[in-house]
Amino acid sequence: MEASGFIQYAVVLLLAAVIAVPLAKRSRLGAVLGYLAAGALIGPSALKLVGNAEQIAHISELGVVLMLFVIGLELSPQRLWVMRRLVFGFGSVQLVITALAIFAIGTVFGLDWKAALVIGLGLALSSTAIGLQILGERKELQSPHGRLGFAILLLQDVAAIPILALIPLLAVNPDLGSAAPNALGVVRVVLTIAAVIVGGRLLLRPLFRIAARTQMPEVFTASTLLVVLGTAWLVELAGISMSLGAFLAGVLLADSEYRHEIEARIDPFKGLLLGLFFISVGMTADIRMVPHEPVLIAAMLAGLLALKGLILFGVGRLAREDAASALKLAGVLAQGGEFAFIVFTLAVQNRLLDAHLRDVLIVVITLSMALTPLLVALFARLGPAEATEKPVYDAIDEDDRPRVIIAGFGRVGQIVARILRANQIRFTAIESSIEQVEISRRFGSQIYYGDPSRSDLLRSAHVEKAELFIVATDDPDTNIRTARLVRRMYPHLKVIARARNRQHAFRLMDLGAGVVRETFHSSLELSRMALEQLGMPAALAGQRVDRFREFDEKLLAEQHLFYDDEAAIMQNAREAQNDLDRLFEADIAQENATRDEGAR
Repeated sequence: MEASGFIQYAVVLLLAAVIAVPLAKRSRLGAVLGYLAAGALIGPSALKLVGNAEQIAHISELGVVLMLFVIGLELSPQRLWVMRRLVFGFGSVQLVITALAIFAIGTVFGLDWKAALVIGLGLALSSTAIGLQILGERKELQSPHGRLGFAILLLQDVAAIPILALIPLLAVNPDLGSAAPNALGVVRVVLTIAAVIVGGRLLLRPLFRIAARTQMPEVFTASTLLVVLGTAWLVELAGISMSLGAFLAGVLLADSEYRHEIEARIDPFKGLLLGLFFISVGMTADIRMVPHEPVLIAAMLAGLLALKGLILFGVGRLAREDAASALKLAGVLAQGGEFAFIVFTLAVQNRLLDAHLRDVLIVVITLSMALTPLLVALFARLGPAEATEKPVYDAIDEDDRPRVIIAGFGRVGQIVARILRANQIRFTAIESSIEQVEISRRFGSQIYYGDPSRSDLLRSAHVEKAELFIVATDDPDTNIRTARLVRRMYPHLKVIARARNRQHAFRLMDLGAGVVRETFHSSLELSRMALEQLGMPAALAGQRVDRFREFDEKLLAEQHLFYDDEAAIMQNAREAQNDLDRLFEADIAQENATRDEGAR
C-alpha cells in the first residue's frame, strides 16, 4: 500500500467512523453496529471507497489483541471466585447447550462435523459490548437478570480463548493428509502456554516496576504495548492465535498493582484499533446477499434468535429467576457476538469454513445485533408486571435490631460504618452490589444484599425499629427513591442523605431529609490547606473557610425556596457572589485596621 493510498484509506475510514458511530449511538444501537455499518457502506459491496480490505484487516487484528488483553485484566481470580456459581455454573450451561443444539442442526443440514462445531461455538457467544451497554443504559446491571447476564458474558469471554486456540488444531494436517487434530500441535500449545505463564510471573511485575520508577508516562505506555504485542508475537511463532497470548498476559497482570494504570494507558489504542477491526468486518460483509438470499438469511436469523432466546429463558428459570427476568435475559443476549466474527474469520483461514458461508453468518449476526434493542423492549413488555417480581434480597436475621440503617456500602457508607462500630452503635448495611457484599462480609461487616428502594426489603430489615436511616448510595436516582420511600413508610424516622450536588440536595430537602453534600466539606478542607500553603496563618485560614461555609449553607436554604426557577437561581447566585465579595472585603479591611492599630 503506497503512502498516498494509505492516507486516502485512513481519511475514508476515520470519516466513516466519525459519521456512522454517533448516529448509531444516538439511535441506541451501540458503537459496534456503527462501525459495522460504516465498513459495509464504504466496502466493496456498497460504495467501494476502500478496496484493499485484507491489509486493513491485518492492521485491525491488533484491536482484537488489545481487547483480549483488557478482558484478561478484568478476570482476576478473586472476581471469578466471587461469581463462580453464576459464571461457571449457568454460564457454562448456556454455552454448552447452545453450541450442541446448533451443532446438531448443522449436521442435520449436511455440514461437516468440524464446520458445524465451529459454527455452534461461534453462534453460542453473545455480544459483550451490546449486552453491557443495554444493561447499563437501562440501569439493570444490578438487577437479577443483569447479574446473570453479566456472568454469562464473562464465561463467554473466557471460553472465547480456548475456542480460538481450538480452531487451528481442528485444521487439516497437510503432511499427514488427515482430518484429525495434530497431536504435536496440542503439545506445542500446552508448552507455549506454560512458558508464557511461568515467564510472565517472573518478568512482568519487575518490568512494570522499573517503568513506573522512571516517572515517564510514555515509558509505561511503551512497556504495556511491549508486553501485549511481544506476548502475542511469541505465541504466534508457536502457531497459536495472537489473541490467546494477549489474554494470558492480561490475566497474569489482573491482580497486580499496575492494572488500572495499564488499562488507562492502553484504552485509546484499543478503542481505535478495535473500531478498525469492526469496520474491516463490515467491509467483508456482503450486504448484497440480503436481497439475493432473503429466505436463507431470514430463516437463519429467526432460528438463531428463537433458539438462543429459548435456551437463555430456560437458563434464567433454572437460576430461579421469574418469567419477567428470564425474558429480559433472553432479549439482552439472544444476538450473535463480536467474537463470532473472529472465530469464523479464523475458521476460513484454516479451511474449516468456506468464505460464502462465513459471509452469510456475518450478515445474520450483524442483523441480530441491530434487532437487540427491539427485542429487549418487546420482551420487557411481554413479561409480567413489576409488582409480581419476587423479593430480591438476603434473608435478614429476625432478632437483628439495629439503631442505624445504612443504605449503600461504598466509600461513604463504609466510613460511616467504621465510626459507628468504633462507638459501639449497632447498624445494618444494605448494598445492591453482590461483589461489594461478598468482599465486605469477609471483613466481618453486618451487610446484606438488596435494593434499599424496595419496600419489602425495608420491612425485612426492621427499619421501623431503627432510630436513623442513612442514605449513602452513590446513584442520585436510587438515592431519591430510597429517601422518598423511607419518609413515606416511616415518617417518624430521622433520615440523613448523601447529596452529589446542589440540585440533588434540593430534591432531598423537599423530602425533609438532612443533607450532606459529598464534595462540599472535602472542598472546604482543600481550600483551607491552600490558604495556609499560600502563607495565611492557620487560624485565619480556618476562620475564612468557616465564614464561607456559614454563608453557603444559608444560601442553600434560601435557594431551596425557588430552586426550580432557573432565572431566579441565576439572579440569586449573582447577588450572593456580590454579597460574599463585600463580606470578605469587610473582613480584610477590619483585619488591616486591627493590624495597623497594633503596629502603633
